[in-house]
Amino acid sequence: MARVTLADVAAAAGVSTATASHVLRRGDRAGGTIRVSAATAETVERTARELGYVPSAAGRGLARGSADRIAIMVPNLHQPYFARMAEALILALEERGLSTTLRISFYTPEMERDAVLGRTTRDVAGMILCPHFLSAELLEGRVPPLPVVQVGGAPTPGIDCVVMDEYEGALAVAGHLLDMGRRRLAYVADPWLSTHDGPRYRGYLDAHRARGLEVDSALEVKGSDWDRRETGTEAMVALLRSGVTFDAVMCVNDAVAVGAMRTASLAGLRIPQDVAFSGFDNTDEAAFTTPPLTSVDPGVPEMARYAVAMLAERLAGSDLPARRESAPSALVTRASTGV
Repeated sequence: MARVTLADVAAAAGVSTATASHVLRRGDRAGGTIRVSAATAETVERTARELGYVPSAAGRGLARGSADRIAIMVPNLHQPYFARMAEALILALEERGLSTTLRISFYTPEMERDAVLGRTTRDVAGMILCPHFLSAELLEGRVPPLPVVQVGGAPTPGIDCVVMDEYEGALAVAGHLLDMGRRRLAYVADPWLSTHDGPRYRGYLDAHRARGLEVDSALEVKGSDWDRRETGTEAMVALLRSGVTFDAVMCVNDAVAVGAMRTASLAGLRIPQDVAFSGFDNTDEAAFTTPPLTSVDPGVPEMARYAVAMLAERLAGSDLPARRESAPSALVTRASTGV
């Protein structure tokens, strides 16, 4: 059953959403620019009770002018991208006078589900989630009782989302490697290669197709993980032992690229003379590898600002359908690809 919204109460009571908000969220019938008669206020309050409307803690907190707490949930903090995103979200929330509490899901679907459904987030006004498992199936059709904004991942029906432009970023970096004259691009290391057609992998494939080139499946390396430097090490060892020839490595993210580059260097390969490397996320670490790493910048500050703006609208009582924003990605070329 869908959550009763402020707009539902307003329609049933025959008043505007602003009037319903004034009565139910602010509770100050004498102040402000809206004047509400006692009879109208009574009608709105009775209608809200009959429909089962529950004003969010967020709305009540903002009405008081207090700095409500917002939960930020990420899968981990050892992946530089998530650490950077958490910091960007904290700063963007602080700019709006909102405090934060940081939660880690540890790649546990139940923790994501329970947070979104309010079971473990009763102490916050809203939440921003960088999901790994979130989906309509995981939520089993239930509606979050608090404002939730998702950052990254596949959009979830009914939840505001800021998506990363992964496909265009991957298409750009794969195209860059091919246009630099590389023809044997290894794709390292996506643990879901055999089970789904992700946007970064599609970008890798489509960049080849656009240039009339075939992809050698022997160059597609599946990893045991996707966000650790050790994964890059394992993938590069497997690639070297396979005996397959390659002149470029397109890594699924910077963390994997760091491990893969180090292993390649230890094996005697020169970067970029023998093999070029690219990453994704443009973390601070990318500029300090040897040589500096070409990467895709997903626009973390922009994504954070979009997410906080969307959450702020929900905290203020917006009842619009779930929305989706996208931050543009940008290719940052460095010496690892011969630039």
